[in-house]
Amino acid sequence: MKLRTLSLALCTTAIASTAMAEDLRMSWWGGDSRHAATQAALEVCGAKHGHTINPEFTGWSGHFEKLTTQIAGGTEADLMQVNWPWLSFYSADGTGLADLNQFAQIIDLSNWDDAQIVAGSMNGALNGLPISTTGRLFVFNTTTWAKAGLDLPKTWDDLIAAGPVFREKLGEGYYPFEAAGLDAALIVTLYGTQATGKPLIDPATNELTWTKEELVNAISLYKTLVDNHVIEGWQDRAADGNVPLHENPEWSQGMIAGTYQWDSTYFKISDPLEDGQELAYVDLLTQDGQKTPGIYRKASMVFSISANSEKQEAAAQILNCLLNEPEGVSALGTTRGVPASRTAREQLSEADAIQPIQVEAQKKVIDAEGPAIHPMMEFPSVRAALQDNLELFAYGEVDATEAADEMILAINEALEHIK
Repeated sequence: MKLRTLSLALCTTAIASTAMAEDLRMSWWGGDSRHAATQAALEVCGAKHGHTINPEFTGWSGHFEKLTTQIAGGTEADLMQVNWPWLSFYSADGTGLADLNQFAQIIDLSNWDDAQIVAGSMNGALNGLPISTTGRLFVFNTTTWAKAGLDLPKTWDDLIAAGPVFREKLGEGYYPFEAAGLDAALIVTLYGTQATGKPLIDPATNELTWTKEELVNAISLYKTLVDNHVIEGWQDRAADGNVPLHENPEWSQGMIAGTYQWDSTYFKISDPLEDGQELAYVDLLTQDGQKTPGIYRKASMVFSISANSEKQEAAAQILNCLLNEPEGVSALGTTRGVPASRTAREQLSEADAIQPIQVEAQKKVIDAEGPAIHPMMEFPSVRAALQDNLELFAYGEVDATEAADEMILAINEALEHIK
């Protein structure tokens, strides 16, 4: 019996290692550093396993809509980078994406702990392998803050007080922070979560937890930041073209000196900085009477295989190479954050390829406290409810109470689809 089992295992391994050469497609979003690293990883992994992988990459904006259209039409890539909350949209019953458990002879799943496997599973099917755990953190340009003669902030009051100092000492075009679009919406969400101790949407009940008054208080923070020259107004950002932060010369030159970003985007926001500009992460800013630090933490993007692909075995080989094998791990580095795969993390640590600032940021994410995040917080309908009405508030077309009313109405309509 033992001999038969061994023979079967050897046969399975042989089959896995001699898959036919395939032409594959892989899609993802990101910045320039992620694009370059992923293409390099696909080249070495493709050469190793005898496959050709055609890259399909975009920026973040519009990627959800594009991927949704592709999956609906069965034209998605064989291997995909998928945002964690999208799993419940694409594969609520576990069948919308391939079950990676079926490729356990190819993908070394032992590199992920049980919680990570659960995070990527829908209805018992492993639809996505978490690439890292990520969270939103405050990061500041230490060079510019030093020029202003200020210590990095620890509280919201510290940040608000810095605005007039930046304007007086550095000039009208210098700001200690930035928040527009999604960043502004998430800042408002963080502030309200800290004040109430509750997430905006309860993951257990699929219901809004904040009162209208609590939401109004959070929305009002935005005006406080603009009025005190902490952030550039929404209108001014729009007039400049609403370019992403990492493409904004005011960021690269240090004129914008702070932001609230995923720790997994460190290289995306640090690479554009001019020589002499340096970044540092700080603990989440605090407010008087807060009930939680309010960390926004989640499994970051996952790698998934198309349920429609006829080349799933070859895609599984490439997936394993990217996340577990030396060639892929070395090429990807930490462009998607500190790896969740134990093997990848150990390899990069031994090679000093994980920068101390990334280790520090990851520790802040893991150690911070906050309520669980509802996946709907990342869906376009909910984000539009927050962003669109916050924009109207920023332009003075509605007051904070009216903005809160419209947010509540739109979010409740979105939630009705999952109740």
